[in-house]
Amino acid sequence: MRNLLAHVSGSGEAQRSREIYQTSTMSALLDGVYEGDVTIGELLEHGDFGLGTFNRLDGEMLILDGVCHHLRADGSAHVAGRAEKTPFAVVTRFTPDLTIPVTSASDQAAVTELIDQAAGSANVICAIRVTGTFGRVRTRTVMAQSPPFPPLTEATKGQRETTFTDVTGTLAGYRTPDFEQGVSVAGYHLHFVDESRRHGGHSLGYRLDHGTIELSVRSEIHLSLPRTRQFLDSNLTGGDIAAQIRRTEGG
Repeated sequence: MRNLLAHVSGSGEAQRSREIYQTSTMSALLDGVYEGDVTIGELLEHGDFGLGTFNRLDGEMLILDGVCHHLRADGSAHVAGRAEKTPFAVVTRFTPDLTIPVTSASDQAAVTELIDQAAGSANVICAIRVTGTFGRVRTRTVMAQSPPFPPLTEATKGQRETTFTDVTGTLAGYRTPDFEQGVSVAGYHLHFVDESRRHGGHSLGYRLDHGTIELSVRSEIHLSLPRTRQFLDSNLTGGDIAAQIRRTEGG
């Protein structure tokens, strides 16, 4: 564990390259702030790996190797245009600190335990990339919304679910500390795309048959807040945020 956490140290350009860049907050998304002012082109200047959503809540986002994939409600995926905008996204420059081979079938709980043990501390952010063959991946993808926008707990009631079986692909995202709940999504937040990069969605559960887990620790956060009127006028402290996030994330 010491070896993984030791990579957090450093300064200057090396430290900045390990920064998390986030636009807006999860509490804003909960309140129906679905129009952002950051383009995909601008987002990719801050990282080559990450996830989020698109304006009007039009599907899920997964960024891998500097390519932004737009995962739609019908389970399809395509490369997003650089002029598209996002109301919420979290990106970084992914460099693996630790690689864990998985040689036997492991359910979500077993994979989570491997990651937690490798990370050592629950108080740092882990960027996670799991590549391999999955016996099953259950996903959902939210559908585009129209103004006046409903809160996220209402919008996700119409989500489409897709189950992939015996599929090769990549599951990627973050494990975030509990104290960040509301700013981001505490715990595990992962999106999936298949090997062809043509199908995917937000992960609701999975079984990894065999593959590789790559982890990278992050301890620097750059939070960029929107200046849109919708964001500025929103109530970002209402209700039980943790419970709302659990409902919207499928927890």
